[in-house]
Amino acid sequence: MKEININDYSYELPTDKIATRPLPERDQSKLLVYKNGEISHTVFNAIDTLLPANSCLYFNNTRVIPARLIFKKDSGAEIEIFILHPLYPSAVVIEAMQTTQTSTWKCTIGNLKRWPDELDLTLPFLNGELSAKLINRADATVTFSWSPANLTFAEMIKETGSTPLPPYLKRKAETEDTTRYQTIYSATDGAMAAPTAGLHFTDAVLNGLHQNGISSQFLTLHVSAGTFLPVKVKNALDHPMHAEQVMIEKKTIESLLIQEQLCVAVGTTSLRTLESLYWYGVKLLLDNTSSFVITQMDAYSLPSFYSKQQSLEAVLSKMNEDNATTLSGETSIYIMPGYTCRVAKGLITNFHQPASTLMLLVAAFIGPDWKKVYQQAIENNYRFLSYGDSSLLLP
Repeated sequence: MKEININDYSYELPTDKIATRPLPERDQSKLLVYKNGEISHTVFNAIDTLLPANSCLYFNNTRVIPARLIFKKDSGAEIEIFILHPLYPSAVVIEAMQTTQTSTWKCTIGNLKRWPDELDLTLPFLNGELSAKLINRADATVTFSWSPANLTFAEMIKETGSTPLPPYLKRKAETEDTTRYQTIYSATDGAMAAPTAGLHFTDAVLNGLHQNGISSQFLTLHVSAGTFLPVKVKNALDHPMHAEQVMIEKKTIESLLIQEQLCVAVGTTSLRTLESLYWYGVKLLLDNTSSFVITQMDAYSLPSFYSKQQSLEAVLSKMNEDNATTLSGETSIYIMPGYTCRVAKGLITNFHQPASTLMLLVAAFIGPDWKKVYQQAIENNYRFLSYGDSSLLLP
């Protein structure tokens, strides 16, 4: 592939445009609508009138876990442990969350130099205690054990952890963030960051969509902290993408084969999941034993002449063969300019950091007009990033 200069996908983001807190009402955020090259402005709660009548929205129902743990040493020094992904007894997030008694995780550790290898950290909580043992300093691997031992990891961490706000917010999580940095339809524990496009939806908005005949489906991508990793190389092709675990139900895949429906991804995570599904189907057409693992460059190395229908039918055939109702896998798909979406034809998304992988995805989805969209957002005082305003992109 031709070199992609990350600086070509940057823009000047004034710090006063970064939303550090949510609005009082989720659905009162601004909504920029980009449709057929034209831009208009409205409020998010009007979105049910702006989507084509044959639209189906695909929501990511992952649930943010309180992944930030603060331990205090006897000296008063704080050690911050941010859990990233499970290692043992299971590397599968949904299984790791149900583990009892002990669990080992890959983490990032703040103030690591103040944590001696031989010292086990403890954190008391109501009717229990959490212990952290440093297993591998270089890899920041930590084994947690807790009592009561019958608590699941999910139950324990809800007692001890705090909401993992994005680092660019530069503040500690507050009580409000527990609910507001979470979609109202979140269901499956495992995300280290919120799928923020979904934060604007309310029951009233969802009801309005339903009344207007717009259907919805759910899938799961457990958003990892890697979503915040900056692109530190000039050539974006050299940036290592993070892997994230995904789950998709059979009925959701079946809905994608309804020809008259327009697939609209709610968020970049949903879009990445839907596109990964296409490439998994391609892998199955080439090799029926392929597992659902999509690497960051699969979309540029695999043959792309298969139709969406051929690909998804291959996935369903494999699931029928395996007698499976849910498909689980992992994706590191890297969507950047030059990529053509095979599944998603619309995107609801917030406004992203300059020179980020998410900015590359938006530029891939709507082309050079991304500059016009972002310039208009700045000129019209839109709020940016996780707690910011929204856009509906219908190229």
